[in-house]
Amino acid sequence: MTESFFEFDAAEYLTTPEAIAEFMTDALQTGDASYVAKAVGVVARARGMSELARETGLSREQLYRSFSEQGNPTLKSFMAVMKALGIDMAAKPHPAH
Repeated sequence: MTESFFEFDAAEYLTTPEAIAEFMTDALQTGDASYVAKAVGVVARARGMSELARETGLSREQLYRSFSEQGNPTLKSFMAVMKALGIDMAAKPHPAH
């Protein structure tokens, strides 16, 4: 018996604002900048990279490059994308402090 594997793409499951917010909350809680950038890229693909490019004024290529696992987006582009995605960010005290 052989096992079949299928490629998983989280973007296919990010169909509601609530799902996107939970996905991004989990990513932000890791504290890993490259993981957060990649997570934003997944959400951007779920929403449509061309639409996001139009809304932010950034090119599709810049979005793909900045929000990949090796990407390093500027704070300005990060904030523009989060706004276009309809994701609010809030600060809260870290439990260890």
